[in-house]
Amino acid sequence: MAQEDYAQALKLGQKVHREKIANGEFAYLPVLDEILTHVKVVEDMPLGIMEIPLSDVVGTYAEGRTQAFAPNFMPILEYGSEFSTKWSSLYDYQIESGIADPIQVYEYMHKYYVIEGHKRVSVLKYLGASYISADVVRKVPERTDDEENIIYYEYLDFFAKTGINNLHFTKSGSYAKMLSFILDDEEDVLTEDERKDVAFFHAHFEKAYNSLKDSTTKYITDDDAMLFYLSLYPYEDEKDLLEGDIKTKLQAIWSEISNLSADNPVEIRMEEDLAKKSKVRFNPFRSNKASNYKVAFVYDKDPEESAWIYGHELGRLFIEDEMPDNISSDYFVIPSDDEQADGKLAEICKNGYDIIFIVTPNLISSSIKVAAQFPSVYIFNCQLGSTHNTVRSYYARIYEAKLLTGIIAGVLSDNDVVGYVADYPIYGVVAGINAFAIGAKMVNPRIKIKLAWSSMKHVDYEKLFKEEGIDIISAQEMITPEAHDRKFGLYKVEEDGTKTGLAMSAYNWGRFYKKIIEGIEDGLYKSADGKDNKAINYWWGFSAGVIDLICSSRVPDETVRLVQAIRHAKKRNRFHTFVGEIRNQAGEVIVKKGEVLQPEDIMNMDYLVENVEGIIPTIEEIKNSSKRVVELLGVNEGGGQQSL
Repeated sequence: MAQEDYAQALKLGQKVHREKIANGEFAYLPVLDEILTHVKVVEDMPLGIMEIPLSDVVGTYAEGRTQAFAPNFMPILEYGSEFSTKWSSLYDYQIESGIADPIQVYEYMHKYYVIEGHKRVSVLKYLGASYISADVVRKVPERTDDEENIIYYEYLDFFAKTGINNLHFTKSGSYAKMLSFILDDEEDVLTEDERKDVAFFHAHFEKAYNSLKDSTTKYITDDDAMLFYLSLYPYEDEKDLLEGDIKTKLQAIWSEISNLSADNPVEIRMEEDLAKKSKVRFNPFRSNKASNYKVAFVYDKDPEESAWIYGHELGRLFIEDEMPDNISSDYFVIPSDDEQADGKLAEICKNGYDIIFIVTPNLISSSIKVAAQFPSVYIFNCQLGSTHNTVRSYYARIYEAKLLTGIIAGVLSDNDVVGYVADYPIYGVVAGINAFAIGAKMVNPRIKIKLAWSSMKHVDYEKLFKEEGIDIISAQEMITPEAHDRKFGLYKVEEDGTKTGLAMSAYNWGRFYKKIIEGIEDGLYKSADGKDNKAINYWWGFSAGVIDLICSSRVPDETVRLVQAIRHAKKRNRFHTFVGEIRNQAGEVIVKKGEVLQPEDIMNMDYLVENVEGIIPTIEEIKNSSKRVVELLGVNEGGGQQSL
């Protein structure tokens, strides 16, 4: 029997060997000695004896053994050689007694290279074993800025706290996310029982995922898919599920999984796109439903408690006044940390609501799960940069108005310094900061923008601005009906400390909601599905009437005429905010002279222009109460491919 099995293993090895030669590739086992020729190893770290995945055993330490094996560790020496005899004897021993002695390996960059035990690896790989016992020494490379190296160092931190060596993520930040899913406290370490729980879930997830894998997901690793799955379904609820239950849930979110591999998974829709489609006389997707849609608005706070929510509530009241024969609407409050959010959203769908606008990104995971359950319900989530194709996202191009308030600030500043208070370092906000700075510089080339973040730990921006003599400040654009504070929009701090309003950017959410509902009525929603399964983000501005500018009488008439002229040009898409040359804080040219930034580049801005003094904070510098939003949408937390 061993002779027949060696012959079969030989065929497998020779097949791969010939393919590699035909493709001009190295046809033997990779040699770690050669790989490390140009690598600085800073430490040889003994890890002791442990079980390692055979799929990660990829090569040999020294060149001497490489000629006997193809890259898949199958033999390539003909039967009858001394090598084949030893291989066959080892095969018989494994069948009869089982190989127990650990092999010796070096681990480098999360892969293993055999020092001693090559034939044991070959036999067990041939037999389809998943793990092998190994005495491991880790060769730790010098830390660099290379992405693969960054991810590897993140794995080292993960391994130190979990002892788990069989998870491979392809994006920076993934190991930290996985750790947050399986550990309640990031200072803890996994117990042996907890490690077994993770292994149990991982094994069943892997089987479920591979049973569904198709051409749309062939480049998405099991572990990347698992991380996304756990961002929707809490690990504690999932860890005991078997393959069949996991498979059912995966099928419901398969289009989301498929979208993970897209290089550019987002399709940004400007208002002009909708306007063009609305001219079509006949649309086969036009809704046959009698016009009376039930529309639900989901907030995470009461409108009287949040200026942001209050603005959307005004939008809801607007569509009720504008479309009394077409819609009826209600609002529901579901706190972001509500453990029953899934069920409450599902209940809204069950109660016959046709369209749901969810005005908080914190509920995106619940939105996706409910969208899978109720595919006939139109579900929208208010955020920018979402990569989820089952729930459409929307936001306003507030940076267009920020350009104009920046112009006003540049004109009115007496000391060439203006304060700017931003809330979260998320998609769209950085564009607003940069647009404000560009606008101010258009009328005052000496102007500097002093940036502060209200969501940042240990920051008292009012004290900071006062100490630096800054009296023109841009702050949040909205207030609640109960608020009496003048710290909103662009304002001036007078010598006696009072605040005088100068201008403000205004959101007209009602116009957005009306246009979207009319688009659904006209069948434009389904006929405008994203290309290549992309996630659709609506990002509308002046041209759609979704934002506007309000100036006080304290702004000089000449300045008002200037900003109104630009406003009218932007409404007709005849004026671009971001046109080169644009330099970052380091003086590097980011946008060449005459070049116009595209919407995707504006959305993904992760730099500040040269006349801004300040930083984009990291997640560690953000207040705990604000971290969830930044984790979801932060420009430093994912680089465009969003993970929940």
